[in-house]
Amino acid sequence: MPRFRQRRRATQWRGGVEALDVRARTALRPATLYRFVDVGDGGGPREMSTSERDALGDPMATTFFHRERFPVTVAEVMAGLDQAGVVPETRSYLVSEAGQLDAAPGLVKDFRFAVVRGRGPDADLMISTSATDSTVAAFLQVAAWDHRARRFNFYMRVDEAWVWSGDSYTALRPESRGRACFDSHVNGSVVMKELKQPWLHWHSMSAAIHLAADDPVRTSPLFAFLTNAEVLEPTIRACVDRWTTARLDEATASGTIEHPDWLLRQLFTTTTVNLASSTTEYSSLDDRPTFEPPLGFWLHNEALLDVLGIPADFGIPAMSAPLYLDRLAHYGHRLTDGDFSRPGDTFFAFAVPEPAFEDLHVVDRMIQTGVLDARFVACALMVDFQNPVFSGRRARLLAHCPTTPVAVGAGLADRLAAAIVAAAGDETSPEAEFAANWATPDWPDRFAERIGDYLTAVTARLGTPEGTDDYVRLAESRCREFRRSKLAEFTLTVPRTAIPDDAPLLDMAPDGSVRPKT
Repeated sequence: MPRFRQRRRATQWRGGVEALDVRARTALRPATLYRFVDVGDGGGPREMSTSERDALGDPMATTFFHRERFPVTVAEVMAGLDQAGVVPETRSYLVSEAGQLDAAPGLVKDFRFAVVRGRGPDADLMISTSATDSTVAAFLQVAAWDHRARRFNFYMRVDEAWVWSGDSYTALRPESRGRACFDSHVNGSVVMKELKQPWLHWHSMSAAIHLAADDPVRTSPLFAFLTNAEVLEPTIRACVDRWTTARLDEATASGTIEHPDWLLRQLFTTTTVNLASSTTEYSSLDDRPTFEPPLGFWLHNEALLDVLGIPADFGIPAMSAPLYLDRLAHYGHRLTDGDFSRPGDTFFAFAVPEPAFEDLHVVDRMIQTGVLDARFVACALMVDFQNPVFSGRRARLLAHCPTTPVAVGAGLADRLAAAIVAAAGDETSPEAEFAANWATPDWPDRFAERIGDYLTAVTARLGTPEGTDDYVRLAESRCREFRRSKLAEFTLTVPRTAIPDDAPLLDMAPDGSVRPKT
């Protein structure tokens, strides 16, 4: 039986299907579309009925499955789409966590193609597959936009059968959330983890993927469509906007928001992350006095400054390159995977998780549609604002969100604010911090002052060896939290260190100091 040649460490895209016992996998008949939504009950895939199959309105379904066609390789998928004249524009993007690294003993490049059919907001079909194996043994995964249902459908080819793994709404439902492909497509949209310059791990204008002259990637037909990652970024953002808009439209169309907590968790919690890094190459740090870690490491700048327009005035904090290199050596930072190990950092220095665009965009759209107002969002995000990701304090506020339907226009923000303020007992609690924010007059200017004071303190601490040590340890702690998520698919995504995986986690204090996380 053909097996997947895929080195992903954590992703469950194949998930329950690949984990099925041999008998269940053998029962998957070729040229058949199955339904398998992993809900953790041990159940297996079942053949889709004709009515279920016909209800699918995306290009994959209408081109192939409605017509009893079941391509088994990416070449057959591409040829079938071309013959049908469906989403004709093609672009491919090359990614590998080792792709920007020079060849070394034991280093496996593990190249993958992300293929987009369509353009920008009309990118209706996306394919993820091996860049070096075009046979039935290669993994082949598809996300396709259904114009009728206004959601993405997720498919994977398993041996010579196809499996529908769910749609965008499946990602939101408690019984299937975080399972199978929704461990990475956490909120039902398409994913590009490294979503901004320098697009770490991607072939881009910032750094080319290194391919040997005889690398088999060059012989792939998809290589002819190779495009830089900076072109993929706006496409992904447009796809996230498409799904977010559809989701908010449906949530508010009836006049009732059925699951307000499903929306609000993207304000209060870190449902997922993007990876950001400095734009400075690690190999150039020896020749530089300073470099700038990504601003999203220090605060949720895109939400606070861009969406909410808080008029904070500050200089971008810069870190001493010599002190940073010293701390990397001290803590044993290294890239390691199997037999490969290399001391140091990722290709671009200081790779860390930051708030996800898809979380931000839901919050932005809630403000635009009047579900929430800017003041409420600002007061929520200014709770523990110096920890833009993995904030347990901010996440605690989700407990006050209604879990039953709420009428649109019923003052959700005021109702929720009242519930949080009423729970503000201990003055050190996150509820009390929110209450203080809520009571702040001229909140844009006052919050700007707090942000400015915080970043002034950060900049001062960055001028000391102790401060640099703190922030290197904090970055490592956040990377450890990221590695615990199933979005951390590859061991080379971020460096490993000599710090034990079970070492106490850290977070940032409002004065710019680093402390144990409680």
